[in-house]
Amino acid sequence: MTSPLPRPPVPFTPRRADLVLVLATLIWGLSFIVVKGALASSTPLAFTAARFAIAAMILTPFANLRPPYPRAELAAGALLGVLLAIGFAAQTVGLVYTTPARSAFIVASSSVLAPVVAFIVVRERPRVWAVAALGLAGLGMYLLTAPEAGGLNRGDAWTLVTALSFGGQIVAVTHLSRRHDPLRLVWMETVVTAVGAGMAAVAVEDVRVHWNPALAGALAYTAVLATAVALLWQMRAQRYMSSARAALIFCAEPVFAALASWTWFGERLSPLQWVGGGLILAGMLLAEIPRARIVTEPV
Repeated sequence: MTSPLPRPPVPFTPRRADLVLVLATLIWGLSFIVVKGALASSTPLAFTAARFAIAAMILTPFANLRPPYPRAELAAGALLGVLLAIGFAAQTVGLVYTTPARSAFIVASSSVLAPVVAFIVVRERPRVWAVAALGLAGLGMYLLTAPEAGGLNRGDAWTLVTALSFGGQIVAVTHLSRRHDPLRLVWMETVVTAVGAGMAAVAVEDVRVHWNPALAGALAYTAVLATAVALLWQMRAQRYMSSARAALIFCAEPVFAALASWTWFGERLSPLQWVGGGLILAGMLLAEIPRARIVTEPV
């Protein structure tokens, strides 16, 4: 049986790297509707724990788990795992109460919130473009949450927690991935997320899991494709492009999610909500394009 994890036999070309990252982004965009459907059969935290436990098992043969395990690396993996666990748990809980398209656009604002987190945590002064991007994204989120229909709902609020957590992870990855083995960090992230979500499920949820083919398919999609495969594709593809180019490709994720939600659930966004989503994407571009000078060397 062949492994689902990609191990390209030849080096990537820039065009191939673009295609791989677009496919990863498509997988992530579709995962919003997959998770939304799975929540009919499972409580959110239990689903998150199962998803990341499966992903960790899949990644285990590919990660370099031989000792030593420096204390700094363990601390880095724990920090990234906690941020990832908070983010995915809040996103999954939020999807109980909000729609996939709204969730995807709000989650996408994490790259805009990253400079804010960097200023609070490491006192990295934001540039003017970052403040402008935050303003655009803030206005976009206000319009996206349909103020004429009641505004921010419980699910949107949970999803904002996700955006803040993922913004923190962006800052942490920037500082930590240069010092430690990226694949081992990804493995530790998945393990910590699985354990954290599992403990939270036992503590705060009335755990409910109704095993059926739909739930099994959702777990297979999110654990294998949206977590293990997509994260490894992202890691490899971004070696061959600038962070700004990657950010431009990531802007397609909420668009894929919105189109999928329209196809599967019949979700409709009003013209004003589409304007809001567009402002969030504009904020993402404004926040990331000035980083085009930072180009990662292929290895």
